[in-house]
Amino acid sequence: MTQELESAEGAPVPSQWLLPRGLIVLLGLTGLVVTVAGTKAFSSILGPVFLALMLTVAVHPVPDWLQRKGLPRWLATLTALVAVYTILNTLVFFLIYSVARLGTLLPAYEEQFDQLLTDAKSRLGNLGIGSDQIHNMLSSVDSGTITRVLTGLLEDTLGLLSNLVFLVVLLLFMAIDGSGYSQRMQVLVRSRPDIAGAFMSFSSGTRKYLVVSTVFGAIVAVLDTGLLWALGIPLPILWGVLSFITNYIPNIGFVLGLVPPALLALLDGGVGPMLTVIVLYSVVNVIIQSVIQPKFVGDAVGLSVTLTFLSLVFWSWVLGPLGAILAIPLTLMAKAFLVDIDPSTRWADVLLNESDPTSTTVASETEPGTGVCRCDPDSSLGTGSSVPGDVFGRVEIEDGSVSKRRTPLTGTPSLPSTSGKISAGKGVNE
Repeated sequence: MTQELESAEGAPVPSQWLLPRGLIVLLGLTGLVVTVAGTKAFSSILGPVFLALMLTVAVHPVPDWLQRKGLPRWLATLTALVAVYTILNTLVFFLIYSVARLGTLLPAYEEQFDQLLTDAKSRLGNLGIGSDQIHNMLSSVDSGTITRVLTGLLEDTLGLLSNLVFLVVLLLFMAIDGSGYSQRMQVLVRSRPDIAGAFMSFSSGTRKYLVVSTVFGAIVAVLDTGLLWALGIPLPILWGVLSFITNYIPNIGFVLGLVPPALLALLDGGVGPMLTVIVLYSVVNVIIQSVIQPKFVGDAVGLSVTLTFLSLVFWSWVLGPLGAILAIPLTLMAKAFLVDIDPSTRWADVLLNESDPTSTTVASETEPGTGVCRCDPDSSLGTGSSVPGDVFGRVEIEDGSVSKRRTPLTGTPSLPSTSGKISAGKGVNE
């Protein structure tokens, strides 16, 4: 009792850290290394799990909307599951077909490829490079080499899809569990609004990212298809669809989609058409995907362009090709559960966010005269309750939606954490 009074009167409060801060940081880094190593070791299993989670989160609003329209829960869940399967199978089909189609086209261009090698040798000879050096450089390069490379790429793609059955079954179970997600969130809000807010922040950010990527992917696909058709490149629609799929890979996706049409342009028309395809493709895709789209993605999910690129490199290394597609959602999940969930680490959000720090808003609002803090998990700070004093206040959920009220960062009062109220639906727990 005496200690409580002394603390209330302004006496120094013992530090919350029982260990030295440096040791805590060292232990945290050690745990991070072990976690990353374990994730990389089991990437063949965890990759499909993360993909299933992303797809489940993406379509979660669909069954809720169908239930509000009067459909029974099982039928709404089944409809969403069929939609996911259809989209996934369509993308996989076009990805495999594009690689296989390119592999079947290349043998028809063997003569053109041999002629290109002959021209290259002649030009290198004119530059003073000896024939022996030219032979050593080009002896291992022929049309069969390119075909074998593409065949290996196709085998890797099929290997990536070897867990498709596992993914399908996992999606089924996640869709069934996800049908009661809103009710679970209402229960979780009553006990741990901070954790509930982190879940909602991750879900909302993932859906926003997928919507932005889909819209810009469609724009890029239409422009690329028209460009390739105007230049007379074979199979322009197929390469346009491929550019749509690769748009989900941040920063470097368009490079992967550029290779097939550029190679066909080289074999079909020579160096000139290839350079034309590369230049026009790069102009269109760099402006849209590297200038315009990152701004919308940053505003939607609250990640800087630098962090987006680093997340692409990191998750590609950890999970392989699938990690490139899941880079942004996985980074959002890590941010939600490592930064947004803990008030003591939420300062890092200012460094990770794309938006102007001076315009950052706190996802909470204190109700006048009540001492109740409303939290908005969809804000730039994620879980809300970001006011000084580690306030975990009131999160309102009605029909699965979260109230969204924001106030500027400045002028937000500090409240003791014991004064919070939590409500779910229309009831309020004092």
